[in-house]
Amino acid sequence: MRTAPTCPRCRGRLVPPSAWSSAWTCLVHGEVPPLQPPMRPCAEALEAVRSRARVPVWVPWPPPTGWLVSGFAEVGDERSGAIAVAVALSGPSPIGGPADLVLVAEEPGVGLGASYAGLKGPDPGHGFGVTAPNAKVEIDGHPVSMWALGTEKTAAYAGEALANWIWAVLWPESAGVLMVEQLALRDLREAPLDLPYGAACPRLT
Repeated sequence: MRTAPTCPRCRGRLVPPSAWSSAWTCLVHGEVPPLQPPMRPCAEALEAVRSRARVPVWVPWPPPTGWLVSGFAEVGDERSGAIAVAVALSGPSPIGGPADLVLVAEEPGVGLGASYAGLKGPDPGHGFGVTAPNAKVEIDGHPVSMWALGTEKTAAYAGEALANWIWAVLWPESAGVLMVEQLALRDLREAPLDLPYGAACPRLT
């Protein structure tokens, strides 16, 4: 049986739309778009995400050495399309040991990236972007600034690209040194790259 959608901010149970309301409702956060169950890492899942995505589907390309795509997640339903998309990757941390990276593109207010980062609000929060950036990624040959966020147990960075939030969340926190490499990101909606796939990432659940 397919797992039910959950709240993108707290993973809590949702009350589905009814004859009285067309919205999904979280008992804690009120009306929210639904976070669908994560999809296993494979070409078929990528095609499904690409067909529904209203936001970029970011992946570092080429990926860091030894890193594999390890899953996809999306927020939205058949009416809205995917208004937030997460792509997980797993591989060796630059300073040793295994690591995970989740890249999120989302419309403002969804809260998926913030939830992976361990933040309470749906967006990066007060003070975001008022200092010099802590990292940059490259999109279409242009640098995009990213700011480190005060989180626990993760290294989390957020920025803005194509009118949407872009998040990079890494586990463990020490794996944040990967962002020093200024990853080049590609939007998988533009072309279905021949991605290397690995085992499913538990961070998406």
